[in-house]
Amino acid sequence: MKRTFFNFTWIIILVLILTTGCSTSNKAKLSADKINVVTSFYPLYDFTKKIGGDHVNVINLVPAGVEPHHWTPKSRDIKNVTDSDLFIYQGAGFEGWVDEFLKSLSKDSKVKPLMASEGVSLITTDNHEDEHADEHADHAHGQWDPHAWLSPMNAKKMAENIKNELIAVDAAHQSDYEANYAKIMKQFDDLDMKFKTEIAKTSRKDIVVSHQAFGYLCRDYGLTQKSIMGLSAEAEPTAQQMKDINKFIRDNNVSYIFFEELISDKLATTLAKDAGIQTLVLNPLEGLTDEQIKAGMDYFSVMEINLNNLLKALQ
Repeated sequence: MKRTFFNFTWIIILVLILTTGCSTSNKAKLSADKINVVTSFYPLYDFTKKIGGDHVNVINLVPAGVEPHHWTPKSRDIKNVTDSDLFIYQGAGFEGWVDEFLKSLSKDSKVKPLMASEGVSLITTDNHEDEHADEHADHAHGQWDPHAWLSPMNAKKMAENIKNELIAVDAAHQSDYEANYAKIMKQFDDLDMKFKTEIAKTSRKDIVVSHQAFGYLCRDYGLTQKSIMGLSAEAEPTAQQMKDINKFIRDNNVSYIFFEELISDKLATTLAKDAGIQTLVLNPLEGLTDEQIKAGMDYFSVMEINLNNLLKALQ
């Protein structure tokens, strides 16, 4: 019964957004002379732009400065996805609206969906690794941690998936896609080596974060995260959880609490003040602000800043 109600609710939502033409999240348009790709959030957009180059018109659904966890598409977004050549989404439960949207597509729709996290080594919410994550797992209960892109090696695999799918829809430019991927593949490898080398030198390995988004980064580089909120950036901690975090800070001589730009830093700031420590940014790269985009920042430059801030906190 619950499933039937949810499907009916989704149909109503689709009707409403498709009939509200002025309600749009961005003004990006499809191109008549390029391969059109729609991505569900920033890292996929960044990777696709770099790999696709001049042959691809990439539209990112979530606007700059918007936290994507609970973002939902509007009428223009739905139309762009439906009319595009390729739709790239993260999967692993990150986009709550995607599963029902994909089911709503007609069989003759030309758009090819790609789950970028396909084949990536996912971890569960209790931090147990799973090499063969089931796409159809119970995402509603948060089984998988979707923030896989914060591991450079996972991000490299996701970029490879994107490259392969671009070739599948546009084989005429395969050599260009392969060459562009080779360039960022080296960037991923260099970034991974820098994280490994620099974090290995630190004496501390414990971090406190506002949002439980850094499980993959911690797994790869031997760190432990204690989060104020859960996998959802808007989950509120209980009084007991706040007490546990304060104890964790004291027991592990933590000097900084990490927060992120796209959600409120109120909890992190309050907790840091109570504990007599400071705050720093650790960006989960779920999106960039307008200012960061204008400054020419991208996945790699933000991850470099993350590393520098981690090193400061782990001294």
